[in-house]
Amino acid sequence: MSDKPPGLRLTLPAEAENVTLVRHALAGLAESLGMGENAIADLKTVVTEACMNVVVHAYPDGNGPLEVEAEPDERVLTVVVSDFGGGIRPRADVERSSLRLGLSLIAALSSSFEISGGLDRGTRITMRLPLGENGAAGPAGPPEVEPIEQTEINVASPELLAPILSRVLAALAARQDLTIDRLSDAVLLGEAIAADAPTGFSDREIRVALADADGAVELRLGPMEPGSAGRLRERLELPEVGGSLESLADEIASEEAGDGDYLKVRFVAAHRGEDSEG
Repeated sequence: MSDKPPGLRLTLPAEAENVTLVRHALAGLAESLGMGENAIADLKTVVTEACMNVVVHAYPDGNGPLEVEAEPDERVLTVVVSDFGGGIRPRADVERSSLRLGLSLIAALSSSFEISGGLDRGTRITMRLPLGENGAAGPAGPPEVEPIEQTEINVASPELLAPILSRVLAALAARQDLTIDRLSDAVLLGEAIAADAPTGFSDREIRVALADADGAVELRLGPMEPGSAGRLRERLELPEVGGSLESLADEIASEEAGDGDYLKVRFVAAHRGEDSEG
């Protein structure tokens, strides 16, 4: 076992609405590391500025990925925001200039920051923030960038899944206009799954794929040890009331893959049949 604190990695479409997901995920990580409220507010501010730079400027001809990595050590949280677009370049359109106020905010709120990259090599912004309250160049030529349609989160430790998963699920559910009841269902089931995660993952890195479309939120979680997804579903049963927490989701299933078991969960805007009632 390594003594190195666990980190977080997200890959998601470079769209403005996804910046909220990044903030929630990093806030959950920061809380689990003991970062104070003021420091978390600073973290969310600098991450928002860096991510919005990617959203506005990285892919002028279409969609592409936004990557965010966060890695703590004993005293500092290092956050790297990367894209694979056109890179840093002079801009004639002042109204769309990149990070004019953002650079000042990042400089003021971070212990240190760096910007690297180049024309047609993407941009990489590295920020370091204290955990206390007081807190590589790519290939030459334009890269081929494949659009992505879902959010992918890599969590280095099962213990980090609970604070991160509940926040991100809540943000996605709110974005799809799920009712308060459906939002509560999603968060409650997410917390139950996350609480049982250490048993099934055995210190393996967890990959969480989330997608929201057509009034629904979908979650795919894994890879777990063989048989663990099925056992996790069994532990969602509530024998004292004759039911299961599975009923909180509209669809839930376990599947086997080459690298292990996965759990798939889907929530829609309303329970089936609600529209026809009363």
